[in-house]
Amino acid sequence: MVEKIITLENVSLVDFLGPDNQNIRQLAAAFPGSKIISRGNEIKIQGQTPVIARINEILSSLIEHYHQYGQITDKVVSEYVTAADDEQQERIIATASPADVIVFGAKGGVIKAKTVNQQRLVDSVLKNDLTFALGPAGTGKTYISVALAVRALKNKEVKKIIISRPVVEAGESLGFLPGDMKEKVDPYLRPIYDALEDMIPAEKLKFYQDNKIIEIAPLAYMRGRTLNNAFVLLDEAQNTTPSQLKMFLTRMGPSAKVMVNGDRSQIDLPTKQKSGLLQALDILKDVRGIGFVEMSAEDVVRHRLVKEIVYAYDRFDAKQQKDQANRPVREYRPYQNNNDRPDRHPDARPENDGTASLPVNHEQQL
Repeated sequence: MVEKIITLENVSLVDFLGPDNQNIRQLAAAFPGSKIISRGNEIKIQGQTPVIARINEILSSLIEHYHQYGQITDKVVSEYVTAADDEQQERIIATASPADVIVFGAKGGVIKAKTVNQQRLVDSVLKNDLTFALGPAGTGKTYISVALAVRALKNKEVKKIIISRPVVEAGESLGFLPGDMKEKVDPYLRPIYDALEDMIPAEKLKFYQDNKIIEIAPLAYMRGRTLNNAFVLLDEAQNTTPSQLKMFLTRMGPSAKVMVNGDRSQIDLPTKQKSGLLQALDILKDVRGIGFVEMSAEDVVRHRLVKEIVYAYDRFDAKQQKDQANRPVREYRPYQNNNDRPDRHPDARPENDGTASLPVNHEQQL
């Protein structure tokens, strides 16, 4: 067991350690195989060398955070611990060969395909200039796609990255959200920002965005452009209309890599509106040079419950389709006369009782 001592300088111990040292206790709970002891302005770490290195990295980040914001909360500690999940990092690094690595993350982590279908997606993008990636939530479509885009930019295979999403409300209206248009649209693009922040240091990412090397924009902003020398990603494509997706695909320049991601089970378009993605899959299925990668619940890499949720919804959808197929078809029987119509009131006068020909105003007949 190795020991390391970190001395806190120019730090308010109450603000950094938290009430009753709760921040240090939370950090220690995340690494049960080690010991973290706080005495005065010193923090002693005992454990295996790789674990100590990770704890030291987290503490260094927390110290930087404190000097910037003046306080450390349990939520901040949780965020840094989650980002530095030692067990996950060690497992990925141990199993990763240089050929498997897509890109190294901003904090030194390894980003690579974790399932067979994710690897098929990586291979398809390398082979084809246009790839469709389909699958349920949590299968890593967006994350792997962004990683491939970042790798292409770092390897100078493209000059810029362009990432877009259709802005479609899932039961809510943009008009009721506060802020200007950018502030209204940014929540829809948040998953893209999260992925990029994992892979590119904050200052470099800001430089890329300020200089239009990385563009993140709603789909409507793509109209009229020619996207060349770029890695172009359209995410959540199931929420495009046929005309929108056709517009996007025809923006493709001669030196572009294009990815289209979507999930058939999460279409947020109005009920009667056809999804452009579903139409495109049918129209383009026989076009050479286009790759199609289908992902399933087996590829879910989020919480284990996400996989079970996807399975449960798949079973529910299959049962609904079966019930609908087995529903008896009503036999069509035309009404023999108007009196058989179900919409007639029971007390209504029969229409063929012979009184229909009587004049309305009898006085006029006298």
